[in-house]
Amino acid sequence: MGYVRGRVRASVAALEHLVGGLGTATLALGALLWAAIVAVACLVGVGLLAAPGALRAVRWVSDRERARLSRWGEPIPTPGPVPTGLRTAVHDPFVRRELGWVALYSLVGLVTGLVGVALPLYAVQDGTFPLWYRLVPPDAAPGIVWWRIDGLSDALWVGVLGVGCLAAAIWFSPVLARLQAWPGRRLLPPPPGVDLSLRVAELTATRAAALDAHAVELRRIERSLHDGTQNRLVAVNVLLGAARRAVRRNPDRADEILGQAQDAAEQALGELRTVVRGILPPVLDDRGLAGALAGLAGSCAVPCRLEVDVAVRCAASVEATAYFVVAEALTNVVRHSGASRVDVAVRREHGRLLVSIEDDGHGDADETRGSGLTGIRRRVEAYDGRMTLTSPPGGPTRMDVELPCGS
Repeated sequence: MGYVRGRVRASVAALEHLVGGLGTATLALGALLWAAIVAVACLVGVGLLAAPGALRAVRWVSDRERARLSRWGEPIPTPGPVPTGLRTAVHDPFVRRELGWVALYSLVGLVTGLVGVALPLYAVQDGTFPLWYRLVPPDAAPGIVWWRIDGLSDALWVGVLGVGCLAAAIWFSPVLARLQAWPGRRLLPPPPGVDLSLRVAELTATRAAALDAHAVELRRIERSLHDGTQNRLVAVNVLLGAARRAVRRNPDRADEILGQAQDAAEQALGELRTVVRGILPPVLDDRGLAGALAGLAGSCAVPCRLEVDVAVRCAASVEATAYFVVAEALTNVVRHSGASRVDVAVRREHGRLLVSIEDDGHGDADETRGSGLTGIRRRVEAYDGRMTLTSPPGGPTRMDVELPCGS
């Protein structure tokens, strides 16, 4: 029974992949037709001006497929913008591979996507046909125009066919999803020899981001200690000095001053605990990531729905980063979004920790306006992760973060 349940879950996930791949395959077909039209026009000299735009369209569709495949498996880096100049662009290895991918995927992606989507649809349609076969003419069985339905027995045979389609969908959907993803996995990664240079550049940028994030964190800690705890301790010292002088002159006044000093010391300790929790929240060690995030969601001023599916603990630094991302994102939601609800989902998949935060606020979030988003991105990139922000005017706002799960 567990095996069948696993197959069903795999087929449902594969169907989701196939539907997404069908969308990018449709876009790829459009980009292929446009590139073919421009190529034919270039033969007569009238399509040269449109050629860069056609290559950018191919790059845009290719990047969408890279993003889709990266969500379901090994991330595929994006090569950036198409080189300026038609001659340079045509000789670019990424552009050549993308043109080959568009030509291949327009066929493979469409066929596998249509078959993968049709199987469950036919399974539902034919499987339920015995319940409503009287509503259609006898010679108009859905999807089987050559089969005349003269009674319940014929309708039951159609139902058996629907069960067969369901079995085929369960067994073959994962195969179709892998076949659909094969052109992208084969042609969209960097060409041999280019991947290493890209990785070096990526690691250089990641190291710079890590150093920047570390410097920002040190400045934050220093500012918190200087503006808060240090001032409280200075006040405690002043009050203790005043109490010492008052002991000889006015003992009743000394007791009052010592009470004020004690209050100031307690406030200093509270602020110091807050600073320490900001460095590495102890709640992560005590309750794990799920418990720590539950505490954040419960204390959020906006109603927050939390879903955590992390069966195995990640590295402490990764969990701390995920905690920081959710905490900062919820703070932004409360302060800036005007949202009535926020959804937080955290799961571990293919060796990566995936965090998504979505709210129903007014949207239009901008990293350049000092809302803390830049700090989130720097901290995520410092751990070789990725952050994607979608926030159209009017909402909703969605932030997706991927972090490698260190051990």
